[in-house]
Amino acid sequence: MSFEMIAAVDLGSNSFRLQVGRVEDNQIYPLDSLKSTVRLAGGLSRDKRLDEDSQQRALAALALFGERLRGFETGAVRVVATNSLRVAKNAADFIERAQKKLGFPIEVIAGREEARLIYIGASHSLPAVEHKRLVIDIGGGSTECIIGKRHQPQMMESLYMGCVGYSEAFFPEGRIDRKRLREARAAAAQELETIAYDFLRLGWVESIGSSGTARAIADVLELNGLNPNRESGITREGLDRLSGLLVKAGSAENSNLQGLRPDRMPVFPGGMAIMLAVFEALSISHMTYAEGALRLGVLYDLLGRFHDHDMRESTVEHFMRRYQVDVAQAERVRNTARAALMQLTDGQASQQDLLFLDWAARLHEIGISVAHNAYHKHGAYVLTYADMPGFSKKDQARLAALVLGHRGKLEKMQALPSADFDWRVLLCLRLATLLHRSRDDRILPEWQLRTQPRGYRLELPAEWLAENPWTAAALRDGVVYWQRIGMQFSVDAIRNKAASPA
Repeated sequence: MSFEMIAAVDLGSNSFRLQVGRVEDNQIYPLDSLKSTVRLAGGLSRDKRLDEDSQQRALAALALFGERLRGFETGAVRVVATNSLRVAKNAADFIERAQKKLGFPIEVIAGREEARLIYIGASHSLPAVEHKRLVIDIGGGSTECIIGKRHQPQMMESLYMGCVGYSEAFFPEGRIDRKRLREARAAAAQELETIAYDFLRLGWVESIGSSGTARAIADVLELNGLNPNRESGITREGLDRLSGLLVKAGSAENSNLQGLRPDRMPVFPGGMAIMLAVFEALSISHMTYAEGALRLGVLYDLLGRFHDHDMRESTVEHFMRRYQVDVAQAERVRNTARAALMQLTDGQASQQDLLFLDWAARLHEIGISVAHNAYHKHGAYVLTYADMPGFSKKDQARLAALVLGHRGKLEKMQALPSADFDWRVLLCLRLATLLHRSRDDRILPEWQLRTQPRGYRLELPAEWLAENPWTAAALRDGVVYWQRIGMQFSVDAIRNKAASPA
């Protein structure tokens, strides 16, 4: 499936942004954009809860975005949320409200996934080169650092420091002095110390800044002639001159600097302190600016999904190699699980459900590389906490739940609502793994899986069940597991059913 127009929504810690693009010949041409300065990070309390004022600002912005996106199909829009909604304890409640306003699902993405998408966006907005680039994106709640070549990131990190949080912590009410600036730079330097060695060892040729902080600093340096020799972009000398002017003025508001917009002033000191620390820690002397960032990266990632370049598929293949998955067994389970789901849905299973069933079948044994005992728990842990490019946190949680529930008792899955379709997906995965316990290519009998009131019914030839007592016993255990959570699963022995391939 492909779309003529696609859209990306970036729910950042400082600003919410919407980008609409037209797709032509695998290229995206911007059509429309909206921005709302929400400062979600500023609404985080000490116990990491979003206050009601910040939520209301965010909901008002999303209502505007929702009007612009009216008429778009769900598959043509991707909405990603970043650091503030990664850390907020009440994020789930807010997201439920936000999705109603916006009209589209919201994905909370991990820091490294944010970094990957930022690099893709930045690289698509820059001239093609053969050398490696460093991209720095200082956002409202986090800072992403990426080294890549062409459109492929090679090293990605996300640090918990952003212009909103640092401005509030070190420059209360916008006041700037040498002591506050020194403390902010020291805190940022401490964060950067964890990544500097690896980044400097890999190396790069060109430094790029993306998003609002880099653009605001570049604009101020250029418009006020603070860079040496009227250079464009950001220079170390220019940053030093700018910090001196801000300290002398006492605040961004009193500095009278050209190009410093009113909406940027409250978060400018924190962003500048982080940028100073980045230049020092990574030995940068000059940085240019890239127009593309997270939103453009989301659009190109979305475009790739339409053209069979889904990053999630690449990630699954990588995990299979990394955790030494038995590919033949994974394929057996996948094929049988898909056949089961198609039976349950009369051939109408959604592409999204089939995708997650496929991925879960191919990854259900990754935990064996940790330990065979309780391997489903190890696999679920990996899928929950590992960096999985292309997957949102919600995607990872869904995959982890399917892998956790594919064997053993079902009480651990009771957080899943009884009407949730993933019960069907889980049943199909459990049945497939059970039928292929022999781990060989023996022919399965003809079987039928159907829905029934409050559960499911499996029909198998009586002769086959008699010849396979181990599997028959496991199926009887499965009946008990489903009964314990108040759902029915019956296994009926049918006479005179001919054997056939699954």
